[in-house]
Amino acid sequence: MRNLAPLGLRTRLIAAFLLVAVISAVSTAALTYQQARTAILTQSQDTAVSTLRDQLENQALTLPMDQQQLQRVVNEIGKRGKPHPWTVFGEYGSLRASSNTTPATSAILTDTLRRQVAAHPHGAFQRVEDSHGEPYLTVAMPAVFTHHGSRAATGAVLYAVMPLGGEQQTVDAMVQAARQGAVPGLAIAVVPALLAARSVLRPVRDMRRAAQRLGRGRLDTRIEVRGRDELSGLARTFNETAGALEESVAELREAETRARRFASDVSHELRTPLAGMLAVTEVLDEDAEHLDPDTAKALRLISTETGKLAVLVEDLMEISRFDARAAELNLDDVDIAEAVGKTLERRHWDDGRVTTELPDAVRARLDPRRFDVVLANLVGNALRHGGAPVRVRVRTAPGAPGGGGERLQVEVSDSGPGIAPEVLPHIFERFYKADAARTRSAGSGLGLAITLENVRLHGGTLSASNAPGGGAVFRLDMPLEAGA
Repeated sequence: MRNLAPLGLRTRLIAAFLLVAVISAVSTAALTYQQARTAILTQSQDTAVSTLRDQLENQALTLPMDQQQLQRVVNEIGKRGKPHPWTVFGEYGSLRASSNTTPATSAILTDTLRRQVAAHPHGAFQRVEDSHGEPYLTVAMPAVFTHHGSRAATGAVLYAVMPLGGEQQTVDAMVQAARQGAVPGLAIAVVPALLAARSVLRPVRDMRRAAQRLGRGRLDTRIEVRGRDELSGLARTFNETAGALEESVAELREAETRARRFASDVSHELRTPLAGMLAVTEVLDEDAEHLDPDTAKALRLISTETGKLAVLVEDLMEISRFDARAAELNLDDVDIAEAVGKTLERRHWDDGRVTTELPDAVRARLDPRRFDVVLANLVGNALRHGGAPVRVRVRTAPGAPGGGGERLQVEVSDSGPGIAPEVLPHIFERFYKADAARTRSAGSGLGLAITLENVRLHGGTLSASNAPGGGAVFRLDMPLEAGA
């Protein structure tokens, strides 16, 4: 079952406002209805009880009563019903009388009412419904006589049955009026609900737009603070956070700029003396075989470390150019198969350690030197950290709809154990090494970072993953017409 889309804050605020209005209206209407209904029925039954009692006390009774006297009393009282005409029934022992021809039913004269009037000499009443659901009030009043200040029952009981249809209609009219008034009341309640939602959502919208601008790098974004409520407090907190973030980012950018400038300056300063050191070590390497073993070993170590330092300096200068956005493409029409072959041959990797799958007649417009650096770094990394044989596969693929022409795809995979999952997210970071113990490896730690920058400069992407059967896989995807 699909989940319903969550409601927006505006909808929830309006719904909550209307819900409160509905609950308040219903509660008020229910209490009003209950109080009004009780008042109407109480007034009717009090009037009926009082009238029946007065009429019965004004009757002259002779005991024992016969059927004729009971009928007379019932008829006389039946003519004086208040607040509505009523039907009077009389019971005296086995005698029964009625003010009209309507017989007394068990729904009107219940056994419960008879027990109540027997226990209460001042009378009892009960609201009942007949078989058709019509409401009635039945008042039971015992006939008593007073002797020397005390009241004694005569045994006669009169029941006055009064319809409550009028009262019920009044109550129903009140309910109908409440229902009819609820709809426009709720419609009117929508107006303050919209105004309340607008007043609440305006600062929320301002904060969302400010957060979006902040996320896009506009660190000088601030929110106008209005009032002293919770939302204004949140706006102040946002402004304080944005200000602190702006200061921190400014400090970090300044520190990064200083670090890059330092690396660039140091690289340039080291380049000239390194060139002289490399020239000297090349000369000394030629004469190393004429020196004693210990001196020759030390000389070769110096030569090796000087070469590493030269590579590091060149890589630092290259990455500095990328940081300064000074790197440029020198595009040329290149045969991909030929370019791959030259890269492998130039580094003596054409000895069987690297296998290739190169399609014929695939030409691309790219920077030959940068493409050579990309391929050399990927293959060298695979040989150094993965293992032979390394496979280089080149193919072309159609571009995405509306995304340009054909694309060049190069895949370099090795036969090693693959890249650890915790290393994959950092594989293209500068100076990152998966094994902290390999701090003095042959690489500068910038090779893959430079490779990624060169690919991006061509408008391409570079990703790393592990093959299902083992081994690391680097996938390069770039347009055949770089810069087009």
